[in-house]
Amino acid sequence: MKPLRIGNASGFYGDRFDAVRDMLTGGELDVLTGDYLAELTLLILGRDRLKDPSLGYAKTFLRQMEEGLGLAHERGVRIVTNAGGLNPAGLAGALRELAGRLGLPVRVAHVEGDRLPTPPGALAAHAYLGGAGIAACLEAGADVVVTGRVTDAALVTGPAAAHFGWGPDAYDALAGAVVAGHVLECGTQATGGNHPHFTRYDVRRPGFPLAEVHADGTAVITKHPGTGGAVDPATVTAQLLYETAGARYAGPDVTARLDTVRLTQDGPDRVRISGVRGEAPPPTLKAGVNRLGGWRNEVVFVLTGLDIDAKARLVREQLAHALGRTAHVRWELVRTDREDADTEETASALLRLVVRDDDPDVVGRAFSGAAVELALGSYPGFHVTAPPAEPAPYGVFEAVYVDPADVTQTAVLPDGRRVDIAHPARTRALEPVPEPPLPPPLPPGPTRRAPLGLVAGARSGDKGGDANVGVWAETDGAWRWLAHTLTVEHFRALLPETRALAVARHVLPNLRALNFTVTGLLGEGVAAQARFDPQAKALGEWLRARHTDIPEALL
Repeated sequence: MKPLRIGNASGFYGDRFDAVRDMLTGGELDVLTGDYLAELTLLILGRDRLKDPSLGYAKTFLRQMEEGLGLAHERGVRIVTNAGGLNPAGLAGALRELAGRLGLPVRVAHVEGDRLPTPPGALAAHAYLGGAGIAACLEAGADVVVTGRVTDAALVTGPAAAHFGWGPDAYDALAGAVVAGHVLECGTQATGGNHPHFTRYDVRRPGFPLAEVHADGTAVITKHPGTGGAVDPATVTAQLLYETAGARYAGPDVTARLDTVRLTQDGPDRVRISGVRGEAPPPTLKAGVNRLGGWRNEVVFVLTGLDIDAKARLVREQLAHALGRTAHVRWELVRTDREDADTEETASALLRLVVRDDDPDVVGRAFSGAAVELALGSYPGFHVTAPPAEPAPYGVFEAVYVDPADVTQTAVLPDGRRVDIAHPARTRALEPVPEPPLPPPLPPGPTRRAPLGLVAGARSGDKGGDANVGVWAETDGAWRWLAHTLTVEHFRALLPETRALAVARHVLPNLRALNFTVTGLLGEGVAAQARFDPQAKALGEWLRARHTDIPEALL
């Protein structure tokens, strides 16, 4: 059978608006997907629905379909998206109205059942569903399939299973589709966007990726001709390591073995993914609970010129009385200042104060007033980046695991029929994969102290309150050095913020990669915004900037 060409036009709610048009008009496609959901997005949609129960879906997608629906119909491209968020039925209905207004005979289906009973104090709770409901909708003739919370990779496994007729026990084929889906899910991160070696590529406007999925689950990652960015093993490796952990990448359809993935260049801007092995999915389903965690506020003091540390110490002492009742207080002094600077900006440091509490009054005027009152009686040159604002609510994401028997996935077909989707009959408990044999170390030789990033790439991200950092080498010599040198202890030494936290190292030899997970680095997650980099997006770049002793033969 011909490969199924699946493209992606969105990696998050707010991604490039015209990507739908670009993907539909830039080259051949069979299926166009769009990923609009993240842990933070569901919290945003939950707040939208509190204001208007008819909402709860990604409104941007509906606006994109005003043009995209006709383009897809003309070209015979099916659309699969999780933009339904908290209200897939509502988005499906809005799409039918749009199709009627445009005079398009478009058949719309949706998948529901991810919503779970909401615990006390929570805004929403959702199980991560697989691709079987999507497959049932497509098999029934749907042109557009809308889902709520499914795994990001389900947007690829569903269409591929429907097209090739894979059963639930086609583990290797499903695992290959999961890996392809993981590469596509974040859009242009697979084509050079956010890449540590970005200077190699023209990423001023990178094209969105697509996968040519074959009947055996192998896939080729590529992009439309003439679009920006690049597809090579380095761009694909970077995305493969993004927001993953160990060798077993578990999902509701299958557990994919990342330690079996092989990447080969298959021509210009083409990377073949092969060798992926799959196992039965785990016996529980991951679910996410979003709730309001309390109230937060912040102020950033600008400290200019001399005596930066003393100025920061004075502000902290002056505000100590006002912060006595506050549950969470975080100070960060960011030394952006330079000695003998020739601009005021480069002579200044930033002192950031973030406060959080269950009581909005504690972090409201009592906090902002105390900060403003310092204006004429504190350090010389006192000013702040913005006036203190009113307190804002913040969210908390919690990952839990539920019995699949408590979740009923339902495919609502284009003709209105409702079909319950069975969960996989076979499951397999997740077990850690033993660390594989390491390559032989490099022979002893002279070293030079230099940034780690001269010989290694890295990409980092968030999973709830945890962070991951994937680090890889592009040559066998660099991999031999990296595998033996970047131990957990060395990782902690390079990133002192992780020293008191649990850090795990996972070895992926086929990718010449190490993947580190740091438990609890992000506190209560991205929505709490407690950390300077709340999603750990730049944690890998910090690691690459740290100096260590590197063999001169690699430099």
